[in-house]
Amino acid sequence: MAKDGIEDCMATMPETGAEQGTLPSFSIILETENLAQADLQGLLRSLACLDAQTPSPSNANEVLLIDSGDTPTLLLEQICQQYPWLQVAEAPEGTEYYDAKMLGARLATGEVVVFYDSDCIYEPNWLYQILSGFQQPGVEVVAGETRTRGVGLYGTAMAISYIFPQYSGETELQPASQYFLNNVAFRRDLLMSYPIPRDLPLYRGNCVVHARQLVEAGKNIWRQPLARATHAPPNGLGHFFWRFLLIGHDYYWQQQLLQDSPHRKSVANQEQAEPTGGWMAKLRIFKDRMTKLVAADWRHGVFFPFSVPVIIVSALLIAAGYWVTALRPKYLLEACDRLAIEM
Repeated sequence: MAKDGIEDCMATMPETGAEQGTLPSFSIILETENLAQADLQGLLRSLACLDAQTPSPSNANEVLLIDSGDTPTLLLEQICQQYPWLQVAEAPEGTEYYDAKMLGARLATGEVVVFYDSDCIYEPNWLYQILSGFQQPGVEVVAGETRTRGVGLYGTAMAISYIFPQYSGETELQPASQYFLNNVAFRRDLLMSYPIPRDLPLYRGNCVVHARQLVEAGKNIWRQPLARATHAPPNGLGHFFWRFLLIGHDYYWQQQLLQDSPHRKSVANQEQAEPTGGWMAKLRIFKDRMTKLVAADWRHGVFFPFSVPVIIVSALLIAAGYWVTALRPKYLLEACDRLAIEM
């Protein structure tokens, strides 16, 4: 089985003169729950990128793939043969995203737990960059930067309207108040003391609440701009429709859950955490994204006019999800369960 996607990983490797110092012991956690709506080829590309990392995943205490029945048995056997550093840990069928992540953290033995997603592509020095942050005294959480992958009518629309911002362009460790769970590392002791909350009325976004809990407990989150990854956009019309509705659902609930938080307006890594903010804030976000998109790839400027209808539909779905949830708080998640929609 070919290591599909290795060229993609190598093509995005940035110049770096950093030499490896003493890194903490680490464990890497990824899960298969995201594969319900992602192409299985995405898992192969993701593993190929992990295999290309510096340091090698073979240096980890363990690399745990938490499988909840979303991956064919034959494929699991093949990838374990191809990547001997990979260990599969079975979770009950239907185990959801955050439960799978925390199960992996409980099984891990490294000083640092690194979270990696099966539908992301990571730059080859991503692992070193995210681990090197822990060489700084007192650092307990290091978040990388994730942006949406793709260019074209749909890819450009998703780069503008989906949840992930563009890369900041910064090069030094920065204080932050947010993280994405597809690109973050924790000291394991901290994560066990402050676990990601799982019993929340959210589809995704538990990490937003968790980040606030950490900040309010006096814990610092650091962003490493050089630990970069790209995330797949929603895959297919059904996934697109429900994913943007559920973004609106999550915005509503995040607003409710964080309304008494003194840090509610402190947002560094998720631009759209205030969905009911004014038009000026939205225009600022759009301008920032568009400027960085075109600077990174001029083709986005060509495709943008053709992407506008998709961007408008995305925004309308988010607004619809928000107001449906405001009127009937559990309706969208219950509808997903009732219709057996795999997200």
